[in-house]
Amino acid sequence: MITIIKNPAGEASDKLEDWGPVAQPIGDVISKLRGVTATDSAAGEPDTGIWECTPGKWHRQIKKAEFCHFLAGRCTFTSTEGQKVEIAGGDTLYFPANSLGVWDVHETVRKVYILIG
Repeated sequence: MITIIKNPAGEASDKLEDWGPVAQPIGDVISKLRGVTATDSAAGEPDTGIWECTPGKWHRQIKKAEFCHFLAGRCTFTSTEGQKVEIAGGDTLYFPANSLGVWDVHETVRKVYILIG
């Protein structure tokens, strides 16, 4: 079945599900997550949807490969290997499996994503 996410950039934040705080924050400012899942990963489909995160710094824990397109906001990702990536709305990224590191969200970011594997 074809899945479509209609206007993910235009969806109001309060229409997204509250996913709570990040699991491993760094410092006193704790990022909050919101989003919506567009597929049924329990049925074997890859996890895909909209993800939004407020400012803060925290450890990335997703071990699956991820392809994503940032719709808004600004952040920095620093991998455990030391690669530093500045990200802004309009950027598209691919994270290979086991891409761990630190997110530093400067202004609320929103992306559409697909987790692979």
